[in-house]
Amino acid sequence: MEEKKVYKSEKQASEALHGEEKAECFDCNCEINVDEEEIKNGSLLAYEDEQKEFFVFKCNDCFSKNEGLEDYKQCEVYSRIVGYLRPIKQWNEGKKQEYKERKEYKVPQGE
Repeated sequence: MEEKKVYKSEKQASEALHGEEKAECFDCNCEINVDEEEIKNGSLLAYEDEQKEFFVFKCNDCFSKNEGLEDYKQCEVYSRIVGYLRPIKQWNEGKKQEYKERKEYKVPQGE
């Protein structure tokens, strides 16, 4: 489960465009290209949830399909680690990577 990139301020989103991390489309995770101050293949959008404003990038293709956000509510994911349930956000980088590489399977039901 990959966490979607949501920015708490326009400044934070702008910094993402200029080096520290790459900006990605909220829906499809494609890279957003920037030439100096101009976003070439997308938009920076502001949304409001429970009186809190947040910002996301959307590529032109995803924005033309749906201007709204799907699956935007951030939820806290818990998983078992060393016998205890803990939020994944609190794990170290090694455990987070291990979690991403996990494979889920379903036990076949008896017929």
